[in-house]
Amino acid sequence: MKKTFVSAVTALAVFSLLVVVPSIADARPITMSYSTFFPPTHIQAITAEEWIKEVEKRTEGRVKINFYPGQTLTRAPETIESLEAGIVDIGTAALAYTEGRFPVMATMDLPLGYPSGVAATEAANKLFEKYQPEEFDRVKVMYFNAHGPGFIHTRREPVESLEDMSGLRIRSTGMSASVVRALGGTPVSMAMPDTYQSLQRGVVDGSIHPIEVNQGWNMAEVVDYATIAYPSAYTTTFWVAMNKNKWNALSEEDQRIIEEINEEWAHRHGEAWDSSDEDGKEFFLAEGGQLVEIDEAEAQRWKEAVAPVIDDYIEMLNKRGVDGREAVDFIQQILDEHR
Repeated sequence: MKKTFVSAVTALAVFSLLVVVPSIADARPITMSYSTFFPPTHIQAITAEEWIKEVEKRTEGRVKINFYPGQTLTRAPETIESLEAGIVDIGTAALAYTEGRFPVMATMDLPLGYPSGVAATEAANKLFEKYQPEEFDRVKVMYFNAHGPGFIHTRREPVESLEDMSGLRIRSTGMSASVVRALGGTPVSMAMPDTYQSLQRGVVDGSIHPIEVNQGWNMAEVVDYATIAYPSAYTTTFWVAMNKNKWNALSEEDQRIIEEINEEWAHRHGEAWDSSDEDGKEFFLAEGGQLVEIDEAEAQRWKEAVAPVIDDYIEMLNKRGVDGREAVDFIQQILDEHR
């Protein structure tokens, strides 16, 4: 009888271990890496780091994230492949850095006359929600964000008309290269981290970028003029995504929590783009930069000059089985609500 009792106790202890051990393992935090090309002092890197802290807080430490800003883990153009391969767990980059990879979402980067980062960010997330393009099927999208209106910036000589663009080598990337070409300049493909030195050394005569870049990337030190042309203003759209295996390893509860945070933070990024545009403008002027305000007639010329870029893209989407006109009109409707 004693032997039977001991055996029963032993069996119960073994059974308890089998039950407890998995629960202990499950309690261990899932640790992830987050790569961004933005330097640590840039407002977009700061906003991303705030997202990380919020995820850790609301999941009560079940999700831990190590942050790698300034391309310390992956270079911007390599982020999507690193994410898919599991080299990086969470990453952000611009659609423009892998041109042709995300054709539906890149509709966002057309020169549609963007009024603000908030408007562009809202349009990007709603476009993704509407079309759910297969181009992002290999990762789990967190959210998108997009900067405010992008303008031509130049060294030494101002651009006051389309004629002034002739012969200028303008740093650009993705869709903005087509914009530069349509305006009469010569696009030079280049990611933002490489732009400062290229301007400083005279490799390029200017850059097409939003006003915030003048402070966020210190570009006000190497450009002298910004040509303000809203009707032809483009945006650059950025994605934040997670490796699918990492996402699937999370509990349903933590996935739900992160989805809620994503919705909040997309808007925060849009607001950050707009506030940094204001800061970038002040910094640019303080550094001696000049804003070139073109008149309404000239602005209309710029709008007409970039119209073929939009038309060509619509045609390309149509050939891929996506109603290009519908996609462009969808974005424009959202922008009109913000103007």
